[in-house]
Amino acid sequence: MKKTIHVAQTITAVLVTLIMLFPLYWMVVTSFKSGNVILTKEINLLPDSLSLDNYIEAWNRVPLGRYIMNTVIVTAMVMTIKITGGVLAAYGFARGNFPGRNLLFYIILGAMMVPHQVTFIPLYILCSRLGWVNTYMGLVLPSVVAPHFIFMLRQAFMSVDQSYIDAGKIDGLGTLGAIWYVMIPMCKASLITVSLTTFITEWNSYFWPKIITQTDAVRVLTIGLVHLRESWNSEALWLHTNVTMAGAVITMIPAVVLFILFQKYMLTGYAKTAMK
Repeated sequence: MKKTIHVAQTITAVLVTLIMLFPLYWMVVTSFKSGNVILTKEINLLPDSLSLDNYIEAWNRVPLGRYIMNTVIVTAMVMTIKITGGVLAAYGFARGNFPGRNLLFYIILGAMMVPHQVTFIPLYILCSRLGWVNTYMGLVLPSVVAPHFIFMLRQAFMSVDQSYIDAGKIDGLGTLGAIWYVMIPMCKASLITVSLTTFITEWNSYFWPKIITQTDAVRVLTIGLVHLRESWNSEALWLHTNVTMAGAVITMIPAVVLFILFQKYMLTGYAKTAMK
């Protein structure tokens, strides 16, 4: 009976994996196909060539290099501010002793339930009055605080025994020293998890950049892909799906590489948060 269950679980896992990976596989294969092959009724699971012409055209059709640079700048700025502020806030909620600590944390939890679509209008009005529309400031600052980031790090910090912190303070560490030399090394998996989640979220962000940007000078990759797709008229759009797919492949490469490199830390980080 146990063997039958194990076989069934394995088959189910393989099927689910194939279902999830097939759209990605189809995107990569399509990025190498020529336009006339895409419009045929036959299902071609392999590309008709391995030419990089579609990638070259995608790169030259729109300022893809500029979009990548903007995305890197915005993502790096958001991650730097979010990680720094998130670590300090999480430590305060986990180990701090100040009036209203629990109430403030409940407010943080409540903020996790508010969708971004509810707050974007007042955020846009604020950015407009501050002159941040179509600027890096407008792209970065509304995203530098994430409730789930603080929540996960707080849970991780609470799992560290107080004796380690006390030992560090006996050795002369202050609050920042305890965070840097005790908390961060012991909660490395959780910190990498939330950092990688932040990277993927910001790299793939579309809704807010679509609203706050107006020119290619500050547009990010997700908006650039839309402009790449819309650079052809409706009649020629389907003939150039392969070029659009090539642009999409370029966009997803950094996120996929980072996920492959750090997936074990993500699993460990989420497991620790759940157990706590």
